[in-house]
Amino acid sequence: MQIDLENYQYHEGSATVNALKEQVGGDHYSKLAIQPVEYITKNKLSYLQGNVIKYVTRYKDKNGVEDLQKANHYINLLIELEGAK
Repeated sequence: MQIDLENYQYHEGSATVNALKEQVGGDHYSKLAIQPVEYITKNKLSYLQGNVIKYVTRYKDKNGVEDLQKANHYINLLIELEGAK
């Protein structure tokens, strides 16, 4: 299997698959104009920053307040790490 990270595609044999169009577990990302993974990778965000983006983006369509609490958790981790510098 070959992976094309720039276009979010992978190749299996002669078939090209666009990974962004194959969401597992709902459509809360695939229906967006820009998916969080595109924004996160193009802006070279860290794991913690990416999770903030992911949870804030999907909260209305997936887990509601729980996703906002998860985003808040990652923000608190970022604050602690920045404060430790």
